[in-house]
Amino acid sequence: MVTAIIGGSFGDEGKGKMTDLLAAKADIVVRFQGGANAGHTVINDYGKFVLHILPSGVFYRHTENIIASSAAFDSDEFFRELQILKDNGVPAPAIKISSRAQLLLPIHKMQDTLEEQRLGKNSFGSTESGIAPFYSDKYAKRNFQISELFSDDLSDKLKRFCNDKNKFFGAFYGIQNPLSERDLKEYLTEVKDKLAPYIFDCPHYLNSAVKSGKNILLEGQLGALRDVDNGIYPFVTSSSPLAGFGSVSTGIPPYEIRSVIAIIKAYSTCVGAGAFVGELSGSVAEELRKRGGDSGEYGAKTGRPRRMAWFDCVSARYGCMLQGATEAVLTMLDVLGYLDKIPVCVGYKINGEVTEEFPETYLLDNAEPVYEYLNGWKCDISGIKDFSELPEEARAYVEFIENKIAVPITMISNGPKRSQIIYRKSACI
Repeated sequence: MVTAIIGGSFGDEGKGKMTDLLAAKADIVVRFQGGANAGHTVINDYGKFVLHILPSGVFYRHTENIIASSAAFDSDEFFRELQILKDNGVPAPAIKISSRAQLLLPIHKMQDTLEEQRLGKNSFGSTESGIAPFYSDKYAKRNFQISELFSDDLSDKLKRFCNDKNKFFGAFYGIQNPLSERDLKEYLTEVKDKLAPYIFDCPHYLNSAVKSGKNILLEGQLGALRDVDNGIYPFVTSSSPLAGFGSVSTGIPPYEIRSVIAIIKAYSTCVGAGAFVGELSGSVAEELRKRGGDSGEYGAKTGRPRRMAWFDCVSARYGCMLQGATEAVLTMLDVLGYLDKIPVCVGYKINGEVTEEFPETYLLDNAEPVYEYLNGWKCDISGIKDFSELPEEARAYVEFIENKIAVPITMISNGPKRSQIIYRKSACI
């Protein structure tokens, strides 16, 4: 069975914990898109880890971990994270990298940084991990597929790539010849030798695994609202974090993805630029940020303070719809235990009219949140294991959100550890 674990909103919902948790019963965990521009935080018996490129199943000896064809593969980050695992006593994980994945190069990161500087106040809030330049070069057919490194002669492609980059950097940034064929060839040769033990034919392997009945988890990065086509464009990532894209990246037929688990948070957070309806400020935002997560709501990749808001039914329902969610996991419920009343955004007021449908990006800047207020439970729920043992107000909060997003909430995370999870035997939808 193939299950996709994906973000229902802007990202930062807690996908790392849930993938780590569900990987206990998985044969294969696949990272299917994005690169090292976001982090999945995992806390287990080995410690606390933030994975940027490694799949979140790397802490289990029985699980194969795959980086699929559409990932922006950063080999430097890959080996850095493997070393961190080793340094912390984690047994060497079983990892495979698709031969069709393409290499994100240091020049992509350099370009990303320079572009953010050039844009100034109009920048997109990039993590400067090279993602947009990488995908730009991918669709312009300039990039190096990992399999190409093993071809007999790359001299023509090396020359074209360096010429294109040097002309671009000179014209756009006034930097002359930042890339040489010799240096790039040496870098790619070193990468080829280091990656050789990990490379495999991803589509054939995974289709065979599906036919043999393997339990496969597809792990997405970021969330639905950051999708390059259906998200808050242009304040999006440069790939598709939607479950359907898992089929494209892995080569698995779309009808084989039988379960889509959308991760949503009990309040809203956002890292990066773009409209964020209902954004909180001042002491209200800081108090929620301070209480959120294992060490507060700060970007796993950048360390930037996350933008905060109350739960947004409009964006979450839209995100779950885009993902085709068959079920949802609600995370961080325990964080809200300090509140007397909990606002929930149930609609947007735009140009004097209230809508419950998520609009196009240009309308979001003028959107005002419409709130309903639910009673808080005013106690610590982090040790509770059974839904029926939650305070009545906490159960009502979960059921209210479930009804609004129209997707059954089957699990509730009430703390950062693997053990802090409530399995809900029945859902209202």
